[in-house]
Amino acid sequence: MSKAITFSEYGPPEVLRLSEVTTPEPGPGQVRIRVRAASVNPLDLKIRSGLMAGTVPVRFPVIPGLDAAGVVDAVGEGADVTVGAEVLGSAVGGSYGEYALLDRPVAKPEALSWEVAASLVTVGRTAFRVLEQLGVQAGRTLLVHGAAGSVGFIAAQLAVARGITVVGTVSEHDIERVTALGATAVRYGDGWAERVTAAAPRGVDFVFDASGAGVLADSVTLAGDSARVITIADMSAARHGVRFSAGDSGQAGESLPELVGPAAAGRLTVPVWRTYPLAEAAQAHTDLEARRNHGKAVLTP
Repeated sequence: MSKAITFSEYGPPEVLRLSEVTTPEPGPGQVRIRVRAASVNPLDLKIRSGLMAGTVPVRFPVIPGLDAAGVVDAVGEGADVTVGAEVLGSAVGGSYGEYALLDRPVAKPEALSWEVAASLVTVGRTAFRVLEQLGVQAGRTLLVHGAAGSVGFIAAQLAVARGITVVGTVSEHDIERVTALGATAVRYGDGWAERVTAAAPRGVDFVFDASGAGVLADSVTLAGDSARVITIADMSAARHGVRFSAGDSGQAGESLPELVGPAAAGRLTVPVWRTYPLAEAAQAHTDLEARRNHGKAVLTP
């Protein structure tokens, strides 16, 4: 037996409980890790609240969590990883616990902290995936809505490194932080489209909406074609003819090794806002729902 956060009904953060659970056993190709860090993602909050009940069915009790980093302590048949290896990856069956299962573990470089390693997985893959789906090439201009958020922040860095001109919408207090990435930061809110036009007088070629702030109609106008706009956060996408991107696919599923090296070398910054003891998972969810965070929240068993 071991400890994990569980919930047995949909509801507010208070439904999360520290519980005794059966320690998971790795299946073929899987490894079990002693978790050193597990990141909290917006999808965790949506699943816990019941907002995703129609598309992501669950069986109670649920252990939440998508990402984890830790030390391998058991290996399933066919898994090419040794006990004692330090790894990160997507969790199978939840990551908010003392132990978690990973089915595609990636080696964690020594220079990468546990908190950053766990935080990189979903947001890094998402940013990589959307850039691939948009097909943005060097010399083009990309508008990133929510460029100071976890996914947008990584997407902006990846795009700049590829020679893409990046304009990002951010809050007033994030302008300097996003500008430091090599992007042009403009304030979101009323008049944002005019400010983007002033910042990119030659126009915007593609738009990545990581904010879900009701910006799709004007984004399509700026890009000139709904096919050049993708959102990961606005459920009204279909009404605007815009793609809603979700889940790993194609190259994105294998992108994590490409992200780990730059992150360990300091060429890719993953913003970690705060760490919480595992028992304070409900507080982490509360803080994220209140948008108090400026980066990733991480649980440490």
